Amino acid sequence: MSVAAERQQLPFPRPNVLDLAPLYDVLRREAPVTPVTTPAGDPAWLVTRFEEVRDLLGDKRLGRSHPEPDRASRLTSAAVLDGPTGNYDTEEADHTRMRRLLTPAFSAKRMRMLSDHVQHLVDTCVDRLITEHAAAPDRVVDLHAGLAFPLPVAVICRLLGVRESDRELFASLSERMSNYAIGDEAHRARDEFNAYMTKLAETKRAQPGEDVISDLVRAQSTDADYDYADMIQLCVGLLFAGHETTVNRIGLGTLFLLTRPDQWQALTADPDGRVDATVEEIMRLGAPGDLGLLRYAHTDVDVAGVTIRRGDAVILSVNSANRDASVYTDAETFDPDRPERTHLGFGHGVHFCIGASLARVELRIVFATLARRLPGLRLAKELDELEVRTTLTGGVTELPVTW
Repeated sequence: MSVAAERQQLPFPRPNVLDLAPLYDVLRREAPVTPVTTPAGDPAWLVTRFEEVRDLLGDKRLGRSHPEPDRASRLTSAAVLDGPTGNYDTEEADHTRMRRLLTPAFSAKRMRMLSDHVQHLVDTCVDRLITEHAAAPDRVVDLHAGLAFPLPVAVICRLLGVRESDRELFASLSERMSNYAIGDEAHRARDEFNAYMTKLAETKRAQPGEDVISDLVRAQSTDADYDYADMIQLCVGLLFAGHETTVNRIGLGTLFLLTRPDQWQALTADPDGRVDATVEEIMRLGAPGDLGLLRYAHTDVDVAGVTIRRGDAVILSVNSANRDASVYTDAETFDPDRPERTHLGFGHGVHFCIGASLARVELRIVFATLARRLPGLRLAKELDELEVRTTLTGGVTELPVTW
């Protein structure tokens, strides 16, 4: 029976944290828009081919809101990015307001100004790893706990105005609410996160600073159409999205490089010259998670011979699209020298990631610094021994390395 006639169950089994399930390649060729059942047990459409994923990412007929939220399909049992968000009647206007408010905060110029601080944070993390390595009997340290996780948390907290003393709490709440394996605990974490963010917003209202949350609080207080609850949800979303995907790109990028010694050696030989292309290839192949971006059809949409009905859930697999053999030569191969530099790692169109400049700054500094300071870096475990995180963005729970 053709895969197009079957309703597939997500997530698909995959060989390891770097390779996708072989079924994606079959679906791209035979059924680029196919019915699936989500991990939450609900129906959805899965889109796997580059052309359709790119077009739908920029299609205003799809959105994050749903005309009947209580009837919407859900992606997982996690408490973030698992179902509809926002107001169906005002989503486009709300999105335009959000972009207008946040664009200055995440501008390329502002991110370049943040570079020195990011470099200081990365060097501090690497110094600690070197100290731990010297003291460890087996000379093994965890790059996830020592760099990949704490760095993006520290950067986004500084940018948004989260107190340094609260960073550990924030990181714990973020990890729990995105974990789809812990059920009600994830939703309790979301409630705690909302309460924390509400308290922080009130603090910023009384004592504003030069940070993004203060900017949002000021904007909300002068805009009658800007709902307070929506502002809180935006703050939560920024804190979560602003670090979680970068955490996993650092981990996955390290794995791609260390399991391909020729590419790691090339980067260590010329960190400044090769880091930009290396980061873009990490963004192409290292899209986190096993699922995809959840959207809902706001009207009937015809895609690749399939009619998606109003209200249907649509999962856009950026992972699959970025490995489309009709777009990329040797699509599964990690190759920073490839001629095709376009990818969907930051989305496309109206929903292009507003934090793309920030992510690029962090990733470039991380990998250039590792290549310069730890050129002998290597994995201390086999790839298939690494435990995958049960969160929407995936990645690994630890990244043991030595040198």
